[in-house]
Amino acid sequence: MRQYCLAKTLFLMLALATVAVGILIQGSSAWAEGTSLPYSDGGRIQPGAIIKKYNQSGERFRIEGTCRSSCTMLLAIKNSCVDPNATLRFHAALFMNEVAKGQMTPPADRQAAMLKSYNAKLRNYLVSGGYVQTFAYHDISGRDIISKFGYRACT
Repeated sequence: MRQYCLAKTLFLMLALATVAVGILIQGSSAWAEGTSLPYSDGGRIQPGAIIKKYNQSGERFRIEGTCRSSCTMLLAIKNSCVDPNATLRFHAALFMNEVAKGQMTPPADRQAAMLKSYNAKLRNYLVSGGYVQTFAYHDISGRDIISKFGYRACT
């Protein structure tokens, strides 16, 4: 009888531990869904689909950490906010493999789609400064994105 109680107790403890781990894993993936961190390297992240998903749900989306290249297009999410400590890195709408092949001019439609994802003040700054004409990164701090270009700060 004593061994049965001990086995039952161990089984319940293992079951509770499994549930706790499941909650932790689910919680961390839910956290990652509302943040730019999984998309921080940019590239072929399908920003249009991400923007559509968050605009439909209304869920808050945090731009945080380093957000480069196509990650910056996530500024188009209606309920986005920018962490003041973030760094956003902008460049022309080119992919690394295109640059490696010598392509230096972004396709007009891709460039237009990228620029459309920024508000007018940021778009004008990037275009007039020539910051989206080359593959060279132009960094803007989260603080400046908020104070100079009018994006909402994360609280």
